[in-house]
Amino acid sequence: MSADTATAGAPPAPAARAPRTPWVLMYHSVAEFTDPAEDPYGITVTPRALEAQLLWLRSRGLRGVSVRELRAARAAGRGAGLVGLTFDDGYTDFLVQALPLLRRHDCTATLFVLPGRLGTDNVWDPLGPRKPLLTADGIREVAAAGQEIGSHGLLHQHLTEVPDDVLAQELQGSREQLRELTGTAPEGFCYPYGTIDRRVVDATRAAGYTYACAIGPGRLGGPYAMPRTHVSQADGAARLRVKQLRHRVKYARGAAA
Repeated sequence: MSADTATAGAPPAPAARAPRTPWVLMYHSVAEFTDPAEDPYGITVTPRALEAQLLWLRSRGLRGVSVRELRAARAAGRGAGLVGLTFDDGYTDFLVQALPLLRRHDCTATLFVLPGRLGTDNVWDPLGPRKPLLTADGIREVAAAGQEIGSHGLLHQHLTEVPDDVLAQELQGSREQLRELTGTAPEGFCYPYGTIDRRVVDATRAAGYTYACAIGPGRLGGPYAMPRTHVSQADGAARLRVKQLRHRVKYARGAAA
């Protein structure tokens, strides 16, 4: 019996008190692959791996939810057993592969999409492989299924390197396009590549978002630079436990988000 299987079959552990900075997991694509060369950036997990990871959360007394749901629960004092689930870029495979698993395990997630690249692919990844992005109809279907839609900007640019007018379009323009597409303005933003500085964080707040996700926010950490933990195909029970403990230690005194 593998470590993952043993963990998945174990009785749920009692959930600890919610850390001051919530634990948010970062995914991208969910698709079948066998050769590591098919995933040069380490952003793809297979459906089987995702399901094992969701089961591991359950075995720890945790449930994955969207960042919107996580923040609302924490504000009401009910966030101890919740972990944020985020999926960047808006790949078509979220609808086909991830959503059925989320439903099966009573989870929700936040999908950060690029309204400026509807129905195209991940052209910003020069090594490939090409992965199709959701169309407008696909994003509406995800929203109708109860998942949170957030903005990842328009075109997946390094926001710290663009001028102010382009930054405004990436932030405000993408938010308005998603409002028109889904009928609801997104609450959350996700910084492409995870790169931020004070100008970008301040502009995100000014654009009307209520939170934003980064990767390693450093001194900018807070509701507009929430840290996230990257999850890969290699993350079984042992590695996830290490990542959970690392988050607890690193953000034990972090700002609430």
